[in-house]
Amino acid sequence: MPKAFSVPITPQGKSALATQPPWHYSSDCLAIEYWTDPKAIETLLPPGLRVDENSAGRAFFWFLDWQFTASNDELTDPARYQYREAFVLVEAIFEGTPVNYCPYIFVDNDAAIARGWAQGFPKKFASVYQTRSFSAPSPAAAPVAKGSRFGASVSAHGERLATARIQLEEPVADPTTIFNRPTTMRRYFPQLAAGHHDKPPVDELTMSLTDNLAIVDVWTGSAELKIPEVDGEDMHLLAPLRVGKGYRLGMAYSVTDLRILKNYAN
Repeated sequence: MPKAFSVPITPQGKSALATQPPWHYSSDCLAIEYWTDPKAIETLLPPGLRVDENSAGRAFFWFLDWQFTASNDELTDPARYQYREAFVLVEAIFEGTPVNYCPYIFVDNDAAIARGWAQGFPKKFASVYQTRSFSAPSPAAAPVAKGSRFGASVSAHGERLATARIQLEEPVADPTTIFNRPTTMRRYFPQLAAGHHDKPPVDELTMSLTDNLAIVDVWTGSAELKIPEVDGEDMHLLAPLRVGKGYRLGMAYSVTDLRILKNYAN
């Protein structure tokens, strides 16, 4: 019996891009609140989701500096299991419940791509950077404190896809008033066999399930966000019409399961 969770499938399973769950994550994050055209959101939503009219096009652009481990001490192999990520979450409604939907996501690690595709995150390879905090005092330390400035960017194929800046002003007492929607995705795997290109064997609306979610040290402040038009990408259609607040926070959770909301392949 193969021990691999993902390809390559081998007897020992050591070559697999994605190891067996549970998967554990810890991250420093930047999130920028903004508003985009609700009609642009509507065109991206799969069946079963609708635009949240009360949100008026609200979205968040996230940047994350991740450390990962499963059950084999993966965090001691940072070359394989540290990575950085950037994605958009737009606000929507599923059967009366407010949710986020992830139409675009970029990452700099192939194992993270494999785990993401298994869940439904449409991950693509990119270069992602964000300002880090360090404990030793310095103008370069970027402490999590009033007045500190942070930046982040994501680039792919030589093109800058998004740039963000935030300046911290005050801590957030209750982060659940801001980050309180579950995230939905479209898990889609096509079929190459002739005559079946339009009949994907996997086409599902899924919901991300996070165990032991912790959101800590949340600060907010002013923010800037640019999403320019570049060749070969559509994300600029969700460019900001108005930018709200920026957030800097720590986040951790584990993944052991996935909820299937709709199966479009049946």
